[in-house]
Formats: sequence, C-alpha cells, structure tokens
Amino acid sequence: MDFGTFLWTSLAAFLTLGTFSFLYKDNPFYKIAEHLVTGVATGYFLIILWHNGLVPNLFQRLEDGNWYLLWLDSSRPLYLIPAILGVMMWTRFSKTWSWVSRWPMALYIGISAGVAVPVEMSARVNKQLYATMVAIDWNNFFGHGGFNLLDTTSGLSQVLIFVGAMSALIYFFFSKAHTGVFGGVATFGIWVLMIGFGASFGFTVMARISLFINRLQFIDDNWVQNAFNTVREPNPNWSGWFQAVFWVIMVLFIGYAVKEFVDYRKRVRSQTA
Repeated sequence: MDFGTFLWTSLAAFLTLGTFSFLYKDNPFYKIAEHLVTGVATGYFLIILWHNGLVPNLFQRLEDGNWYLLWLDSSRPLYLIPAILGVMMWTRFSKTWSWVSRWPMALYIGISAGVAVPVEMSARVNKQLYATMVAIDWNNFFGHGGFNLLDTTSGLSQVLIFVGAMSALIYFFFSKAHTGVFGGVATFGIWVLMIGFGASFGFTVMARISLFINRLQFIDDNWVQNAFNTVREPNPNWSGWFQAVFWVIMVLFIGYAVKEFVDYRKRVRSQTA
C-alpha cells in the first residue's frame, strides 16, 4: 500500500469512527460523516439516474431528431410526452403553479400501483397460498433418515406450514369471539406471528452486526496494521508518515473525548456549587 492509498484508507477509517461516535451523542465528527455520505450519495445517484435513466430512455430515443425543433421531427416523438410530464413535476417548487405537478404525480402513482399490486400479490400472497397447498409426503413424514425437523420437504414441515398459516389467518378473524377451541387456534396464531417477527428481526440484527464486524475488520486489517506495518508481508512503501496520519486522527477523537470530560466536570461543579 502506497501513502496515497493509505490516506484514502485513513479517510474511510475516520468516517467509520465518526459514525460510531454517534453512540455517545451527536457530535462534529458524526455530522461530518453524515453530511459527506449524504452529499456523495446524492451526487452519485444523480449521475446514475442521468446516464441510466434520461440518456437511454429519452435522449437516445430522440437522437434522430433536432433539438432546435424540440425533437418534434424525431421518428418517435411520443417520448416527448413523459419528458413533458417530468418537467411538469418541477412546478412543485412554485406556489402559483404547484397544482400542475399533481397531473404527472397522479399518473406516476397510478401506474406504479398498477404494476406493483400484481407483483406483490404474486410474491406475497399467491406463492404463500401455493406453499400451503403442497401435497403432504406421508412416506417421508418425519424427514429423511428418521426424525429430522430441519428437513423442509418432510410431511411434518408441510403440516406445520399449513397449520401455522391457517392459525395466523384465524387470529385476524374478528367476526367471532376468540374463545374455546377457536380462541386456542387464534392464540397459536399469535405464537406463529411472533416467531415470524422474531426471526425477521433477528435476521435484520445479524445483518447489521455482520456489517459492524466488517467495519472493525477494515479498521484493524486495512488501517491499524498498515499504519504500524504489522502486516504479514512488510510494506516496502511504508514510512513514518503512516503512523503520523494514524495519530493525528486518534488525537482528534481523544482530544474531543477529553474536552467533553472537562466540560462535564465543569457542569457538575457548577450544579453542586
């Protein structure tokens, strides 16, 4: 790793530590990281939308026309209609003409809903219903090789899916009091829902923890070890400047922590005086 690459690595480490510092409280380091990420992400996605959206879907489709004729002489002038609708959305920033933006917004929401509803019905409703209609494999009821609850193709797993889905649906049936056997099935439906929510939440937490571990490994493997040249293979480009950059960043965070501690002691003394 050369010194230029180490500077970019140090910037990434600084932003990582700055983001983690929010665990203490909102502070200047976190604000720098937050504003930088927001600005870079906005600029990045703006360029992506321009080159992957407007250029191929509008300009390239009208390239056989002339801009000074507003591309009306193009072989596909109908593509000017969505372009005009897109321009109409910008009237949202005008108090006088903001009502114009309602027309393209209504078309956009209507088309998006029309496209999304069948997709969501297929992915979240139909496929879930199909999973409860699978024929039970009585020959492999307890799983291959004996009693195996982890075998998702076993007849027992298929029965549990069916019973769990029906119980969860019965819990949301409020036209009958949840008493007796019906209430017991509804209670089992609550357990099924809680297991599902817990598994989903646990998966989300583990994904975030894996990201956290990845950042810690990045700081240790790519920054600290290169700063002190403790990597397995010695760095021929290493110099004392690597450590200097490392300690400059660490002094910033340590100095801020000391300042916060001194300010805290002053507040305590002023309150007890």
